Amino acid sequence: MTAAVFAPNAAQIEAAWDVLATVLDPEVPAVSVRDLGIVREVIAHDDGLEIVLTPTYSGCPATEVIEHDVLTALAAAGLGPARVTLRRAPAWTTDWISAEGKRKLAEYGIAPPHVIAAGEAVPIRFFGRGLDAQRLECPRCESRQTERLSAFGSTACKALYRCLACKEPFEHFKPI
Repeated sequence: MTAAVFAPNAAQIEAAWDVLATVLDPEVPAVSVRDLGIVREVIAHDDGLEIVLTPTYSGCPATEVIEHDVLTALAAAGLGPARVTLRRAPAWTTDWISAEGKRKLAEYGIAPPHVIAAGEAVPIRFFGRGLDAQRLECPRCESRQTERLSAFGSTACKALYRCLACKEPFEHFKPI
């Protein structure tokens, strides 16, 4: 008895990308793993598809859940067999979040990261609560009268802010 040979084609790879657009990030369920930019490649091999993921940071606690959800979604769509490879270099950057992903973050109530010009250095600064030089736009009322409450929000990649106009708290996806 011979093993079945998996022969993926361009249509299957495109279908896999479409399925990955439906797999939601478990920590920010407003965006898909594709919109978040952690899906780097879909590669066809003789024995199945390889999905290359770059976690938002190396210690991300959701990595195993994302891997499981990706494989489950591909299997449910009949696109298996598949495997996940984690690629940590180059490191994930918020530049990889799609425009649609940034829109969805704002609609969800998380201020998306600002655009960083190519080659622009972004220093890491730690300072207390208060008004920042960079006034973020509130994702709810669009006021720029905001203050940072904490450098870290519900996850290390987000900071906690408050709008002084509408008094609502919100998170900001930090540019990395």
